[in-house]
Amino acid sequence: MADAASALREAAARLEGVSATARLDAELLMAHAAGIERGELLLRLRDMAAPAGFAALVERRAAHEPVAYILGYRDFWSVRIKVAPGVLIPRADSETLIEAGIEAAVAAFGEPGPATILDLGCGPGTLLFAALDEWRDAHGLGIERSAVARALAMDNAEALGLADRAEIRAGDWTAAGWTEAIGARFDLILCNPPYVAPEAELMREVADYEPAEALYAADEGLADYRIIIAALPALLSENGSAVIELGAGQAGDVGALADAAELAWATRDDLGGHARAMVVKRG
Repeated sequence: MADAASALREAAARLEGVSATARLDAELLMAHAAGIERGELLLRLRDMAAPAGFAALVERRAAHEPVAYILGYRDFWSVRIKVAPGVLIPRADSETLIEAGIEAAVAAFGEPGPATILDLGCGPGTLLFAALDEWRDAHGLGIERSAVARALAMDNAEALGLADRAEIRAGDWTAAGWTEAIGARFDLILCNPPYVAPEAELMREVADYEPAEALYAADEGLADYRIIIAALPALLSENGSAVIELGAGQAGDVGALADAAELAWATRDDLGGHARAMVVKRG
C-alpha cells in the first residue's frame, strides 16, 4: 500500500485540472477516508499509509463532484453544516453576510444582539445556524420550500444543539400570502436567494450537481430580489436589518429595488473586493 504522503501528491496532481484548490481537496478527502480531521492528517502524514477508499474519493472529485457532497459537510463560520445533493453548498463568500449582520445588529441592539432572526430560503440552515451560534439568546425561523433542504436543516439544528431555538418551516416567497403566513417581524433577516441569470455558464461542479432552483432566477437573476425587497417592510422590526447576498454586478439593480421600496441600503465587500452583501433597513 502506498504511503500517505506519496498518495496525497499523486491525488493533488490528478485534481490539478479540476480544482483551483487541488491540494486542499486531496487533503480533505484523505482525512475523510482515514476518519480524522485534516489537522490531524497533516501531523501524522509521514507515518501513515494511504487509507482504504481514498483513491475512489479522488476519482469522484475528478468527475467534478463537489468536495462538500463527498464529505457530507461544509464548515461555515463557526458551525459545521451537513450537506447532500439537493441543497446549496455553503460558500466562504457568504460569511460576508454574517459579518455584515453582526455589524448591523450591534449598531442597532448593542451587545445583546437581535432577539429574532429569519433566514429566507434557509437551505440546510447555513446562515441561520451561524447567526444563532453567534447570538446564544436569539431565536430563529428558517423558511425553505425544498423538502430535502428542510430535512437537512432540521438534522443540522439537532446536531448543533440549536433545535430548541430554531424552527424550520415550509414556505415559498413566490406563493400568495407568504409574508402573512410567517406572521412576525424580525430583528435580523438573512437571505441568499437564487440570483444567477438562466443563461449564465457555471463551473461543472455547480451546474451539474447543485440544485438549479437554488441557483437560477429569471429576469437576469433579479426575479427573487424583486419579491424579497418588496416584502421587507412587512418583515423587519422597527430597528431591524436585512442582509441579502448579491451576485456579481447586481448591487445597482438591487439597490434600485430598495430605493423603490423606500428602504435604506449599503453594501459590504467580500474578501475578493466584490459587493457581496446588501444591508437593508427602514428608510
